Amino acid sequence: MKKLLPIIVFILFAAIGVGAGKFLQPAPEVEVVEAPTEEGETDEPLPTRSPDQPPRDPDEVIEYVKLNNQFVVPIVIDERVASLIVMSLSIETTDLKKDDVLRKEPKLRDSFLQVLFTHANLGGFNGEFTRVDKLNSLRRLLVEVAQRDVGKEAVYDVLILEIARQDY
Repeated sequence: MKKLLPIIVFILFAAIGVGAGKFLQPAPEVEVVEAPTEEGETDEPLPTRSPDQPPRDPDEVIEYVKLNNQFVVPIVIDERVASLIVMSLSIETTDLKKDDVLRKEPKLRDSFLQVLFTHANLGGFNGEFTRVDKLNSLRRLLVEVAQRDVGKEAVYDVLILEIARQDY
């Protein structure tokens, strides 16, 4: 028994030491690694104005027309709705063209929904859907259809005011 007691004490203290070491261990350092970008890809916002759009007059009063209702886009995976994207959009225009934008809002909504559905079907809302490059490509497409429907002189930009994804 005398020879067994020191071994038991040694094992007990070793177990306590290992437990204390695990418990008091500092949190592992997280190494931040920048994701590799493809050639030409940047996180900088890209201009959405089309190159053939006439330059903006500096004296123009800029107006923002918020489209009345949110856009709801279903994300379908394996023939079932896996999530919903909810977006609010505004159109940057001049005070003189604001009425044109409002008058053509139903046509704009239809065109925007077509772009949003296509973007969703191509996987644009999967994963990190708020990455700058994904949102810039979506915004460029929205500007193109808005300029087609209302006129290049009436639409300067499309602003994404809110965007959210609800997964099911």
